[in-house]
Amino acid sequence: MQPAYLLHARPYRDSSQLLEMFTAEHGRISLVGRGVHRRARGGSLRATLQPFRPLLISFTGRSELQTLTAAESAAPGVRLGGERLFSGLYLNELLLRLLHRHDPHPTLFAGYGETLQQLAAAAQSEGVLRQFELQLLEELGYGFDPTADAHSGESVRDGGWYRYSEGLGLVQCQPGSSAPGSLFPGADLLAISRGELGGPVSLTAKRLLRAVIAEHLGGRPLHTRELFRQYRQGSDNQGDEVNS
Repeated sequence: MQPAYLLHARPYRDSSQLLEMFTAEHGRISLVGRGVHRRARGGSLRATLQPFRPLLISFTGRSELQTLTAAESAAPGVRLGGERLFSGLYLNELLLRLLHRHDPHPTLFAGYGETLQQLAAAAQSEGVLRQFELQLLEELGYGFDPTADAHSGESVRDGGWYRYSEGLGLVQCQPGSSAPGSLFPGADLLAISRGELGGPVSLTAKRLLRAVIAEHLGGRPLHTRELFRQYRQGSDNQGDEVNS
């Protein structure tokens, strides 16, 4: 059996599920979980196959879609509630969309587990998410240098302004030459290179990494962002009703 996390599950036939798993040794794989909903001694397999829970699994088959043969909990699942739940689902969707099947990333696998633990404990999730995004991009060969102008090769200047150019990286530009929302101050880029991803730099880090990730998603939006927006909107509306 090998370590794994469940990224996504959907119904398949009467009592089975199609499972997208992130494994330590095989990367992202697709499995059929047969009879997942059937009750058995000790409970159904569905109760074990939960997101954010470290698992040990075994599977068989030679096709692209293999069959889950066993699964058990390797440790208690990480409890994520409220906005942190959407952060965890966001991580899962990133892995689903950006990882190639059967491409192992053991360091990223370990980083994912650590990120879940950090999300559950952190007062603010933004810095935790940005750190994982940077690790994911680096692991997949999409990393970029926030300290260098990709066009001139010169070092990013503290007082300069930069934009992200797809397929190239950060390039210096003059304020007013691009839309304000697409510009990044050099001081913030240098702070990001030092690992300062929260506080006053958090908005720049979020905008920059969103632009980089969007390039590699091929322009297709992430569903979890829309779900989070709806959740936020619903929470605000409930607050209005309470205050009215």
